Amino acid sequence: MARVVYNACYGGFGLSDAAILKGREISGDPKWGGAAFAGETYTDGSVLTRNFGSHHGDVSRTDHVLLSVIDAIGLEASSAPMARLKIAYVPSGGRYRIDEYDGNETVKTPDDYEWAIAGVRDNCTTEDPVTPPTDGGCS
Repeated sequence: MARVVYNACYGGFGLSDAAILKGREISGDPKWGGAAFAGETYTDGSVLTRNFGSHHGDVSRTDHVLLSVIDAIGLEASSAPMARLKIAYVPSGGRYRIDEYDGNETVKTPDDYEWAIAGVRDNCTTEDPVTPPTDGGCS
């Protein structure tokens, strides 16, 4: 199973200062997590004038460094002030998406949805998938 980091409260996904610093230490990349602290530069060249206090940067939710940070300092210490990070488990190589409402996120896989099937209605199918039926598909 693969781990996916998500935010389980209203407010939005965010990493704490401690998580950003630990991620930079683990990765050896002084820019891991994106611009976060006063004086650092965004990719567009603009410079931060103050610390954010909540960082999300360009970190994948399955990033091995992010997961190592959480293993090292814990979910609570990794969460920004307005975030509550959690981990969902999804099948390795499987598809997932993160649904969000007002910052509160849920991790969904294809099995979490009821899917409609094109060309099927009331247990009947069209005989020719190219030509639409004139009677609506079922006699």
